[in-house]
Amino acid sequence: MYIIDDVAYAEDSRPALRVCGVRSLPNHRLWVRFNDGNAKEVDFTPILNDPAFIPLQDEKVFSRAYLDFNTVVWDDGKIDISPDWLYKNGVTVDSVMPA
Repeated sequence: MYIIDDVAYAEDSRPALRVCGVRSLPNHRLWVRFNDGNAKEVDFTPILNDPAFIPLQDEKVFSRAYLDFNTVVWDDGKIDISPDWLYKNGVTVDSVMPA
């Protein structure tokens, strides 16, 4: 909760976390830039056996990650992942996109 001009708001005062850049990397990893300026590298291998992410075991499918509605999606939007999960499970890296 936060208060502005004597009005109490229930939600968090920070803007919603959004993905504003993504690039697939080898070995089921993504480079992801967020709207707060941080860039993170995220390893997907721990969740690839989850039924929702099994199609991403194929490197070709995984490499087709793109942005839609401020998060990362695959397979015409049939598979997506929360920006909060990406942020929490990513390792902070240099903000410059890897070559």
